[in-house]
Amino acid sequence: MNRLTAFSSPYLLGFEQIEQMLDRVARSSGDAFPPYNVERVAGNGGAERLRISLAVAGFDSDELTVEVEASTLTIRGRQTDSAERDYLYRGIAARQFVRSFVLAEGMEVSAARLENGLLQIDLLREVPKLVVRQIPISVGG
Repeated sequence: MNRLTAFSSPYLLGFEQIEQMLDRVARSSGDAFPPYNVERVAGNGGAERLRISLAVAGFDSDELTVEVEASTLTIRGRQTDSAERDYLYRGIAARQFVRSFVLAEGMEVSAARLENGLLQIDLLREVPKLVVRQIPISVGG
């Protein structure tokens, strides 16, 4: 049995991939760690600039990875427990995380930096040029 979605309209052709991305985002949005912000950054020219800031206090740059694969930005953090530490009380856990974002077509990661416990990832999307084409109509069989 097929389910009806907003993309089931006969006027929306070729949007199946967007529906699959939305399903993927819905499945990966359960965990709230680490907290993050997404902000629009002022920029020059016609480019759209965004910044994702993740609160990753306690992580070193070598414990974090930022990857883009098939329009999905994935940030992973992996801390290892140090055997040389002897905790009397441990309230800060060495915690692993995976946070994913689906990127729109044309959105590129331009930079990533770790500063004061925040991992900041800058995104850039150039405004596409509007192209109008007239399609010739052939006659006959």
